Amino acid sequence: MTFGGYDAFDDPYSYRGTDVLKNRLGTRDPALLQAFELEMSALRADEPLPAGRFGTAHYCAVHRHLFQDAYSWAGRYRTVRTAKGGNWFCFPEHIAHQMTVIFRKLDAEAFTGGATFEEFAQAAADFLGDLNAIHPFREGNGRSQLSFLHLVALRAGHPIALARVNPRTFMPAMIASFDGNLAPLVAEITSLRA
Repeated sequence: MTFGGYDAFDDPYSYRGTDVLKNRLGTRDPALLQAFELEMSALRADEPLPAGRFGTAHYCAVHRHLFQDAYSWAGRYRTVRTAKGGNWFCFPEHIAHQMTVIFRKLDAEAFTGGATFEEFAQAAADFLGDLNAIHPFREGNGRSQLSFLHLVALRAGHPIALARVNPRTFMPAMIASFDGNLAPLVAEITSLRA
């Protein structure tokens, strides 16, 4: 089954016989769900994002905040295996451990202040690339990643302008990071410098 370009197998998140994720609106219309999810997450993104200690619980709180209106499982790690474009994301049985490992990176100087913007952009691309490869949630990973990056950038003293994200260039940069090439993602993050 696919939703939003994702492949998932034995997907308890979808209505039986459809590719539509079970949702609080109760719709089985994929276009209506996509529009509802986008509108509600955009409204939530305009609200203050949850405060926290920049750990996995904080990240889950950001996802829950953004997608609470659309999905009952918002903020909880997925329990199914998913892939996109033939690339498998972290298997669900390893998500919690891998999240703990990569979130330790946020203790580095590049994220806590005292680093240049260039050092921050390099470290942020590395973190974001790893986070994207884990893809801990069934849906809403990209928007959660960017919202959390905004918070991380503020803490590091290097604010970014998310309004300048260009999906036509940012998405290929994320895909390149999946293959270990961080240069395009560093360039994208650098272009967001406020």
